Amino acid sequence: MGRQAATEDRDKIAEVLDGTDMLFVTAGMGGGTGTGAAPVVAQLAREKGILTVAVVTRPFKFEGGRRIEAANQGIKELSELVDSLIIIPNERILEVMGGQVTLLDAFGKAKKYCSMLCRAFPN
Repeated sequence: MGRQAATEDRDKIAEVLDGTDMLFVTAGMGGGTGTGAAPVVAQLAREKGILTVAVVTRPFKFEGGRRIEAANQGIKELSELVDSLIIIPNERILEVMGGQVTLLDAFGKAKKYCSMLCRAFPN
C-alpha cells in the first residue's frame, strides 16, 4: 500500500525534496506504509544527491513473524539506499522502560526516540 502510494506520487515527492541537503526518513517497519514508502523516498533522495539518514523501528516480537520478516526485508532494502541507518528495536524500548508498560506508552517512547535523534542534527 505505502509503496504504491509513494510510487504514484513520485513526482510530488521529488518536488518536495528539491533544495534539500539532508533528509531524515523515519518509519515504523513491518507494515505496508513505512516499509513500502520509505525506500521510494530514499531512492528519490539518492537520485538527487541528498544526504539521507533513516531512523526506523523494528516490530515487537509479539507482532509476529510475518511482520518481523517484512521489517527485516524492508530494512535490508532501505540500508542500500541511505547513507546512514539507525534501527530502534521496539522490544528494547520495553526493556528500558521496565515493569508494566502499556503498548501505547511503548509506541510513544519509540516515537520520542526517533524525534530526538532527528532533532540532534542542526538545520
